[in-house]
Amino acid sequence: MVTTAVRVPERAGRRTAVVKATSSATTLGAITGRSKVSRFAAFLLGTTWLVFVLGPIYYMVLISFRSTSQYLSANAWLPTGGLSLSSYSSILHAAAAGTDFRNSAEVAVGTILVVVALSLAAGYRIVRHGSRYSAVSFRVILFGIAIPIQAIIIPLYFITNKIHIYDTLYGLVLVLSASLIPVAVLLMVNYLRLIPRQLYDAMAVDGAGPWATFTRLVVPMARPVLAVISIYSGLGAWNNFLLPLILTQSNNDQVLPLGMYQFATNGQYALNVPVVMAFVMLSALPLLVLYIGLRRQFVKGIGGFALR
Repeated sequence: MVTTAVRVPERAGRRTAVVKATSSATTLGAITGRSKVSRFAAFLLGTTWLVFVLGPIYYMVLISFRSTSQYLSANAWLPTGGLSLSSYSSILHAAAAGTDFRNSAEVAVGTILVVVALSLAAGYRIVRHGSRYSAVSFRVILFGIAIPIQAIIIPLYFITNKIHIYDTLYGLVLVLSASLIPVAVLLMVNYLRLIPRQLYDAMAVDGAGPWATFTRLVVPMARPVLAVISIYSGLGAWNNFLLPLILTQSNNDQVLPLGMYQFATNGQYALNVPVVMAFVMLSALPLLVLYIGLRRQFVKGIGGFALR
């Protein structure tokens, strides 16, 4: 009787342990099955997105290497019928295209320099000097994000005309920089706040002044966000169509988006789709080179914001 009374609880405990183990295995299997389904769904969505993104790019690249006759006769999605560089040759021999590329390059480089310099100086001032004036200035700058450029394009036209910078490349650089600076300052301030205050104290102990701290500490550590701002401002200046359309008039100051528009609608290549695609390809190359050159710092900058 005593032995039986002792063994029954042991068997019950074993059964309870077996039930718990079975339940845990079932739960683990359900979680594993859900993770497989979620991974498959993510893979399917990612593949679909990739097809939608790469499809037009593939079409543009393929059509740009064809002549008009090949475009009309060959399959639009298959590299059949031979390839040709005639479209690129037509663009390179067009004088207006060279002027448009040069003007866009000058505007983009000027805008990048202005936006990077002003956003870095403003971000350093706002982060290091937490005065009421700096806080108010930061709020005023951020207020520019809430104002779309389309809402003030007419006043901008009258202002640029009044101060005699209408139809000039440097006037276009100033307006583009002003439209891009609010977001750039926001990015800069949020990134500079990640720098530990102990590093500033260490620089002060070593006898470094504000300028030495700025050049030897802030600038090297801000390289990732500088790459992000450079790509952001370069993309905004290179692809902008509205501001050059309103603030420029002469062909000598015409930038690439306006040139592409005239090239595709009013010129002799209005119905020559391969030439238009080649023009678009050449216009995208500088931005691609900019991203490749700054990709490592760009990824670090984006990672810094993600870890904040």
